Amino acid sequence: MNTENIKKYSTRLRLSYIPNNVEQLIVDAQNNKLTYQDFLEKALYEETKTREHKAYLNRLKQAKLPPKYDLNEYDFTHSTGMSERQLNELRQLAWLDSAYNLILIGPSGTGKTYIASGLIYDAIKVGKKAYMISMEDILTCLRTKDMSISALTTYNKWLKADLLAIDDIMLFPVKKEEAASFFNLINSLHEKTSIIITTNKAPTEWAHTLNDEVLATAIIDRLLYRCEVIKLAGTSYRLENRKTIFSSQNSN
Repeated sequence: MNTENIKKYSTRLRLSYIPNNVEQLIVDAQNNKLTYQDFLEKALYEETKTREHKAYLNRLKQAKLPPKYDLNEYDFTHSTGMSERQLNELRQLAWLDSAYNLILIGPSGTGKTYIASGLIYDAIKVGKKAYMISMEDILTCLRTKDMSISALTTYNKWLKADLLAIDDIMLFPVKKEEAASFFNLINSLHEKTSIIITTNKAPTEWAHTLNDEVLATAIIDRLLYRCEVIKLAGTSYRLENRKTIFSSQNSN
């Protein structure tokens, strides 16, 4: 009955590890002759570890990272513009404390998305709320947040983020009303949330995409206020490592 009560009370406290493992915890305590204090410490430690791991998995799921995001595997020989020292410094994430931004500029395939998603992953590992979003997803959310609870929830989640990576910004033309909504988002995040921008266009070209020089200037002004701009150069990794359907072996 005692173990059943422990399970009941643990469940009411919304614990997960203890109610599912109480019998094993007791057996381990008996076998290792643990004191009451040591037993309680171990139970709470395992509970905390389980809860933190679940929270990490949830943050990782919410981040919506691409298939490859581990910066330990980053190839510094493929493109130029990012040194190993610079990347290691960025990975320490001290810049998040001051809400600094990062803009990665370069042609397609030079590692912009890889670096951005890798930094999102590093932030998630240390308990930060971080998300990887495409510009298209942002515009869709901005269009529908006043009509969709799901979109509004997503928007509010971004506002509370520690780090937000916006992929392929200004790749396609943006309608005037969407540009205004995008400015409002950037303005709300300004000096509160760190933003990573990946783009193949220099900020000076954004006015053409937005078809509004004043609005483009306002967005750039906020992003560049505390910001590191890194220009990547090189050939496309995807094109150099293109996969084919057919085997390389000759067939009749």
